[in-house]
Amino acid sequence: QVQLVESGGGLVQAGGSLRLSCAASGRTFSGYAMAWFRQAPGKEREFVAAITQSGGSTYYTDSVKGRFTTSRDNAKNTVYLQMNSLKPEDTAVYYCTAGVVAITTPGAYSYWGQGTQVTVSS
Repeated sequence: QVQLVESGGGLVQAGGSLRLSCAASGRTFSGYAMAWFRQAPGKEREFVAAITQSGGSTYYTDSVKGRFTTSRDNAKNTVYLQMNSLKPEDTAVYYCTAGVVAITTPGAYSYWGQGTQVTVSS
């Protein structure tokens, strides 16, 4: 069992930055691939970024490449999402999730956090 708790969301102006954190419980954090998804009102949950168990590989959806960076600290059981050059279309609830493989399909992930709201004003 893994429990995930996101933090770091908030209100920011377009062009600004936020850093999301996701703290995981349990001693098997390093055994999980981690990912970030987001869901805007009236839209389906979409993949944002993923990172492999070791942190050696990362994956991003095209719309955030070059602006977002995900990383992890296995000693702290924490994964991060650094978001720069934020745009109003990045506004959504951001979810942290853990699974076996770092892929883009939400159904592949077993554990989800409660989400943190990110709002980007124009």
